[in-house]
This record gives sequence, structure tokens and C-alpha cells, in this order.
Amino acid sequence: MSVTIDITGLPHERIAFCPSPLAELGNALHALAEPAHHARLHAWTTATSAALKPELADRLHEADFMWRGSRSDILLPARPRATLAEELDYLDRMDDEKYVGSALEISCASRYSDGAPSPLVDEGTRRRALELATARGPRQAAFVERMLADPPGTRAWIRRLLEDCDEAFFADTWRRVRVQLAADARHKTELMRRKGLAEAVADASSAMVLEEDAEGSRIVVDKLAQARTSAEGTGVTFLPTAFGWPHLFALHTPGWQPVIQYPVPARDLGGGAPVDTVKLRLEAVAHPMRMRLSRSLARGSYSTSELADTYGITAPEVSRHLAVMRKAGLITTQRRGRYVLHQLDVAVVARLGSDFLESVLR
Repeated sequence: MSVTIDITGLPHERIAFCPSPLAELGNALHALAEPAHHARLHAWTTATSAALKPELADRLHEADFMWRGSRSDILLPARPRATLAEELDYLDRMDDEKYVGSALEISCASRYSDGAPSPLVDEGTRRRALELATARGPRQAAFVERMLADPPGTRAWIRRLLEDCDEAFFADTWRRVRVQLAADARHKTELMRRKGLAEAVADASSAMVLEEDAEGSRIVVDKLAQARTSAEGTGVTFLPTAFGWPHLFALHTPGWQPVIQYPVPARDLGGGAPVDTVKLRLEAVAHPMRMRLSRSLARGSYSTSELADTYGITAPEVSRHLAVMRKAGLITTQRRGRYVLHQLDVAVVARLGSDFLESVLR
């Protein structure tokens, strides 16, 4: 599964690496709304939340569906500006249908890749937006109703909210991270110039790759989603983020310029296994007997015959289970004399989830 961006024939000058204050503010708001997603930002989210005035915190809660579970496309600008004010000015020039359709992305999640009509012009999308907002709470439902009834007034309200966030905490945060993001963008741009786009894409994230063949060129983003879009006639923008890890966003709405937001520095954040590898590993440990074998293998090295004796199954059965775990990269094997010993790779398993690891070590 992946998001594929067709860049066949696209000149490199239309591929840009550039930081965006609006995109980084969106990430900061997401981290405040979902601190569990961002354990590495615990100190920042705790301190910032504690310092928020109740009135501002209440307004953020009212509109948080724009950055909590999904990210509204208006928060991922294809043409970043130097300041938040400039990016908000650009948003002000967007027509109401496009703005509201993007802001209420919750209404078109199942039709996102096909391009759902704006709820301002389509009754079905409008009903869906109200239904999903109601499921998120009465404040969110009232906010969506207000946006649908008075787009200009609500857009002005959103701008004031973002400006108040800038004044309360983000301006200081942006001053501290923008140098890092600008340096990363310059590095990727220079890497693309000297070694080609494939090197720059790979350097941005191990979950992205440039594919080139007789049919054309594509940027493939490894995600639990299946979608395709084209950069023909527009371009591709890469937005580095200090607050975004572990998320890797790929804006692929039809009619919008593709945008990819990647965390920096990727090499310091542990990278990430491909989705297919994660799936293979989860399937491997989900089997009851392999979970029981993991209990022993987490504590030390064992031979096949030892495991067979411990769990009352045959050696060939143990071998079959170990083969599945070995294929998934969950165990290491070493020979000691005439014995072949197996052991759980605790570091790999830990990345699958601490609850599972604690269960087998309990």
C-alpha cells in the first residue's frame, strides 16, 4: 500500500524543499491535541498546555478536527511563505468552496482520493460533514454549522485563532525550529542538484522512494493507504517538520499540488520499518504458540529441542514457528558447537509495542 505521485516529465525546478510556518503550527496543534502520538515532545506539550489561557484552549478544542485525526489541506501549503502572516494572507485569497471543503476534510475521508465536492455545493457532503462533526461533540457540530452558514465569518475566526496561537506560544517555537528546518531544506535542495532527486527523496525519509522506468517517474510514499495523484502542470513541495514525527503526510487531493511533509532529522528518529514488514511481524507474533515461544526466547537462547520439550510440541512444529518469526526478523540465530540457538530480538519487538514486550517479559 502506498501513495504514488506521478512526476513524469516534471522539471526539477518545480520540486521544492521549503519550511512552512503554517504547516509547523498545524503540527504543533496536533501534538497538543494528541500528546500520546508525540512522546518525544512531552516536555513541550506539557509546558505549553499548562500555559494556555482557558479561553484559547477552549477555542482550540472547538476546531481541533482540522488537525487532530486528520490534517486539513489548508494547513499544508504548496507555496510556503517566510512568515505565518503571509501564508494566512494567501489562504484569505482562496475561494470559499475550496477552503471549506479542505477545512472540513472529515466529510470526505472515504472520497478524498477521488475529490469530493465541497459541502457548500453538495447536499450529501454537507449532511456527512454535519453528521461526523456531531459525533465529535456539540461544540464541533456548532462550529461546522457556523462554517457552512457563514464561511467568511468562520474563516476570519480561524485566522484569529491561529494568530492568537502564534502570539501565545508558536512565534517563540518557530524562532527555535525554523533554522533547523531551513538548513534541512537547503541540504535536500543541494543534494537534489548534485546527486539527483532519488537521493534527496531517500534522505528525507526511508519510507519514500523515487521509481523510474519506461512508463515514467513516480514518488512512492509507503503508507497504510492506496492512492495516486499527478504533479503534471504543478509541482511537488516537500515540507520539513520538527514537530511532525512519526507522521509522514502526503497531500494528494485531486486539483491540489502534491505536498509531502517529512520529519527531520529522519536518521535520528529511528526511521521506520516498511508497512509490509510491520504487517508480517504482527501476524507472526499474533499466533498463540509463537507468543508463548516469545516468552522463552525473550529471556535467553534456546535450541529447537529445548523449546519442543518446554511447550510439549514436536521439534518440526517448533521449527515451522521459528521460520515464520525468522522471516519477520523477530529472532536471531547462532551456532554454538553442535547446537543452533535462537533468541528474540528484543529491540525489534520493542518497536512493535511495549504492551506486547511487557507481556512476554512479565
